[in-house]
Amino acid sequence: MIEYMKNLKYSLLSLYFMENLDDWRKAGKITGQTLSYGRTLIKKGASYLEVTEKIEKKIAELGGQCAFPPQMALNDVAAHFTVEPGQDIIVDDQIISLDCGIHVNGAIGDSAITVDLSGRNAALVKASEEALQAALKTLKSGNFRLGAIGKAIEDAITARGFQPVRNLSGHGLKLFEVHAPPTIPNYDTKDATELKKDACYAIEPFATTGAGLIYEQEDAQIFSFVEKRPVRSQITREILKDIEAYKGLPFTTRWLAKKHPVFKVNFALKELIRAGVLHSYPPLPDKSHGLVSQAEHSIYIDPDGKIEILTLRDDE
Repeated sequence: MIEYMKNLKYSLLSLYFMENLDDWRKAGKITGQTLSYGRTLIKKGASYLEVTEKIEKKIAELGGQCAFPPQMALNDVAAHFTVEPGQDIIVDDQIISLDCGIHVNGAIGDSAITVDLSGRNAALVKASEEALQAALKTLKSGNFRLGAIGKAIEDAITARGFQPVRNLSGHGLKLFEVHAPPTIPNYDTKDATELKKDACYAIEPFATTGAGLIYEQEDAQIFSFVEKRPVRSQITREILKDIEAYKGLPFTTRWLAKKHPVFKVNFALKELIRAGVLHSYPPLPDKSHGLVSQAEHSIYIDPDGKIEILTLRDDE
């Protein structure tokens, strides 16, 4: 009976990907196009807010929706950074990781590149890029073991003299779910578990000059809906209606502040976090504040084990 249920679940998942594969491919294509466009915007003297909003506009023009807020992580921050309402940053000589997620009918493309405005960190950028290619080469060879993927990433990064970020990882992709199982490590865990075929994944190496471990800062600006629970405030209930429209995908304070006064948004977010309605995603810097680079692609493994890179950019 247990084996029958496993086979039934796999058959249903296969049917799901067969029926929705065009959406996954379209989301991936838009993601690649968006990153190519975003790269042209990241220059010395550029406004962080302006770049982010231009990227959001481009996503809509291309026929997609944000699967999470476009993020530009600066220097020692690996992920989950975006400006708060009313804030802006004029970029100068930072190393900047641009991470974009786009969905089409819930099918998600998730990809990232790193731009070094200082001109001093080309090797670090190369380390994450080469790690991504090493992981993809491992998969294309037919080796789907999690530990082997992690080893390929770790070896490529350490060969350049840097460290992989060990407590960040790649992940599965499901309909309206950015971070689905399994966790795909960025170092050799010796885990013999294999990625399943006929499924989508994000391969996401991070390389750093620092400790190779991140921690959670305060002042999260990115959140996602967890479950509906009763809240007392009418203000919070009104804002919760907008949050539910994101269908569980991550959103940012700035989006809500376009519809509601900032003080109401902050009040509602605090109440919703206390009630367990929301999950927060605080910025994630390296523990020793080393610089961080990121590279990422979304892939589809077909039923025969062939690898399709969904998020290829115009310059690849």
